[in-house]
This record gives sequence, structure tokens and C-alpha cells, in this order.
Amino acid sequence: MSVSIPKPGTSVSYDEHIGPLFREKDHQSMRFAFDLWSYEDVSANAAAIFEKLSTGAMPCDGAWPSERVELFRRWMDTGMRETASDPVPPAAAPAEPGRASAASVEAIEGRLSRVLDLRSEQYVRERAIVIEHRSALVYMLSEAAELEHALMCEYLFAAFSLKRSVDEGLTPVQLAAVERWRSTILMVAKQEMLHLAIACNLLTSVGIGPHLSRPNLPQPARHYPSGVRLELLPFGEQALRHFLFLERPEGMDLADAEGLAAMENAVPVMGEEEIAPHLQEFRTVGHLYRSIEAGFRYLAEKMGEENLFLGPVGSQTRGELFGWKELGPISGTDDAVRAIEAIVEMGEGARGDWRNAHFGRFLSVLNEYLQVRQNAPGLEVTRPVLPVLVRPPETGGEADLITDPATARVADLCNVAYEMLLHVFYRLMSHIDESADQIGILADVAVGLMTDVIGPLADILSTMPVGPEHPGRTAGVTFELFYQPDYLLPHRKAAWLVGAELLTDAAATAQIEMQRDRRLEPIVTALRSQAKALRENAV
Repeated sequence: MSVSIPKPGTSVSYDEHIGPLFREKDHQSMRFAFDLWSYEDVSANAAAIFEKLSTGAMPCDGAWPSERVELFRRWMDTGMRETASDPVPPAAAPAEPGRASAASVEAIEGRLSRVLDLRSEQYVRERAIVIEHRSALVYMLSEAAELEHALMCEYLFAAFSLKRSVDEGLTPVQLAAVERWRSTILMVAKQEMLHLAIACNLLTSVGIGPHLSRPNLPQPARHYPSGVRLELLPFGEQALRHFLFLERPEGMDLADAEGLAAMENAVPVMGEEEIAPHLQEFRTVGHLYRSIEAGFRYLAEKMGEENLFLGPVGSQTRGELFGWKELGPISGTDDAVRAIEAIVEMGEGARGDWRNAHFGRFLSVLNEYLQVRQNAPGLEVTRPVLPVLVRPPETGGEADLITDPATARVADLCNVAYEMLLHVFYRLMSHIDESADQIGILADVAVGLMTDVIGPLADILSTMPVGPEHPGRTAGVTFELFYQPDYLLPHRKAAWLVGAELLTDAAATAQIEMQRDRRLEPIVTALRSQAKALRENAV
């Protein structure tokens, strides 16, 4: 396309000079981020567009000649007129003291910069999420917490669906492989719980309460394009490729043969009514967190750290309670950046280290699983688990429901234990007047609920029938939340006693079900013990 470059001193306008530079191909490929044929969109995102043009990330089929990039810069520098007849804009006012420029909002420094920018010489940059106010930072942190929470549930469901013994049709060698896969997935799920705790500490650090509520699954993933879903899937090729998509590294160099082969395994779960978008259109978890980090830097400079970090450090969750060295107190920008770096490195890994991060671990599991299936065609390593719910989703969407009464009761018992776990986590993440001993008791109850109640119930559910509509299929843990408001009970003594009451009621329900299924006996004992611990220490 022939483009006339106006002489120096000549006005540059969008209608005459900038808009015509963008082809149909450019317009279509960038629609996920901004409309290149809209003056309002291009002017509002000029800094991000200029960065892509100047680094060669746009257009997708080859960089612009330097004179076109310079023309776009001239248009920005001269006020971004829409038409040549627009009045000359006033000279740009000097930046307010302490206010960062639009470009500095995007700047990522330190170790996180090396994780993201040094992973690839052809780093794929995403559209910036500019965070200029506390409310926007809180919103993005809450969305990050919901995402980590949902990922944790996805991974746990897949791990719980795997078979557990040679009596289920596995050879000893196959069972050993299954145990490796389960261990890997549970390790990643535990780290997602750590990420959730870090996100909640970040929220507490800026004066807001932790955020542990989330929509029930399945749900669209709000930080991915329309149609991408977060949902519970049994272990298998579809689930592993979906996990790879969710954990894929930002900006991986696709020219690298191993990287290209790895990325080909990353496939999102799409709604049937959607057309699968192009891979380059997807954002990543890393993109979300680097935007949050930029928001912390910008707001700390704009407001001052003493005005941004208002929350009490003593109310944040301590990592030593769960053996998480990465979960430290957050009282300033450096602490916040260090915490965010831990999430990104754990999930994506630095350049060359993605093999040891979540993405690489899932890829290893997928490769071994495909090899095992190739050696034993038709092998099933999972129980016949069907993702189901106890009650219809509040969204009105379609879902398979548990119709077997006994299975439904056990599923709801597991959901009550899961709800109680959130109650306990809220006290751990926002405690005010609990003593050190009481904090330790809360941590013990939380671990007990996970290991002695929810895990065993999930195992039992994977052997129980869904109902006559699905012959031969078994249920799994549904991770349903009965209501969406957060689960924080603000008054300490009342919170402990209400928790003890919920656990006592759950134990009574489990006692009734135990008459039919003796596998519930240790669960009854665990629930009673946890209820007693809360009741006796609610002083």
C-alpha cells in the first residue's frame, strides 16, 4: 500500500493519514483488543499500539517501515487529531507530581521483568490493563483470586477422578504412573491455593477483605476471550490440554521447536456456540498479574505507599502455617512485587524453566499419558466420573444433575465441608483478635477438612452412581457454593461457634449416611473432632 508521508510541520490526522494505514487483515486480527478503524479506540490506546508497532509485534505479518512508525508517533505528539480541520490542541501539560506516564504504567521491573521479557527475544506483548485507582486494583485482584480458586477446583476434580488400585483394572506399572500423575496435579492444586492466599494477602494489604467467593462451575473465564470455559473435567487428554492452555507461558518463543511443539498441546475448552479464536488473541494468567503489578507500582507512586498499603500486616495469612515460604507479609510495593513474581514464576517459569513450572509439569503428564495409552489401547485410568451438580445452576444453563438420593446427600455433605473450609480460611486471612494459639487451631481445622473430610468424600463420590439416567457413570465432587456472598463472619467468638455448629450438623448427616456406607465412619470422627476444637476454643 502506498502511503503519503506529510512533510515536517504538516498536521497529521487520523482520517487522512493514520486510519488508512490499517488493512482489513490488521483490523480483524486486533479486534480482540481494539478497533483500528475507530478513531476513539485508536486514540484511547495509542500508547499500546505505538509500542506494538515500534517493536514489530504489529502487524502480525511483518513490521511497518520506520517512516510509518514515525508517522504514528508524530500523530501522537501533535495531539492525535481526528481530522485536519481539528483545532491545534494545547501543549501537553507537565505531569502531576508523583503521577506516572501511560508508558510507565506498563513498565515491569526486576525479576518479574526477566521472567516475562527475557523468556523470548520475540516476546508477545499483550494489551495493557491500566489500573489507576484503588477500586480497579481491588477488582483485578478479586478476579485473580476467583481465577486461582476455580483452577484449584479444576485440578482437584481431575486428580480425584483417577483410579486408585490394581483392583480397578490397572497393572502395577500403570498404577505407579497414575500415582505420579495424581501427585503432580495435587501439587499444582496446592500451589493454586497458595496463589489464592497471596491474592487475598494483597487485598488485605490495601485495606480490603480477602475474596474467596466465586461463581459455580462451569463458567466463562473472564480473562480469556468469549467462549473459553472453566469447568470440571475428569483426568484425560482433553483436561490436560485444557490445563496447558490455562497455564501456558506468556510470550513463549514459538520459533523454538520444543516451544512450538509444547504450545500445540494447549487447547482451551470452548462453548459449543462459539467459534474458536486464534491463539494469539488469548491473554494469559501472566498478563493479568503483570498488569496488577504495574497497578501497584503506579498507585504507590501516585498515592504514596503509606496511603496505598492501609491494611494491617498482622491480619494477613502466615505462610509458615502451611509450609509456604512464598507467603510473606505484604506492607509495601517491594513485598507486593515479590509476591506476584512468585505466582508468575511458579505457574509459568522463567525463560528455559517452563518445563519445571505448571505448564511443563502438565506437559510431562500429557506425554506420559499418551504413551501409556499407545502401549495399552483402550486403557481407562479414571473411574467413570461424570461432571455433575446437585442442583441446577443459577445461570439457567444446562447441567447433568445427580438424581440418586444417597449420592446427592454425600455430594452436599462434601459441599458443606467445602463451605466450612472457606469460613475457616476467611478467619485465617482476616483475623483481628485471634491469639497465636487460635490461629494454629484454625490452620489445623483447615488442613483436617481438606485431608480428612473433603478428599475422602471426593474419593467415595467417584464410586457412587449419578442416577438411572446415566447408567454406569459415577459422580465426583461438585464444589458447589450455596450462595455467592463472601463467607466472612466478622465477630470472632460468633464465627467460631457458628463454625462448630455447621460441623456438628455435618457430622450428624454423615452419621446417618454411615449406616448405609461404613466408609463414612472416619469422616464422622473427623467432623466431630474439628467441631470440638472450634467450640472449646471460642473464648
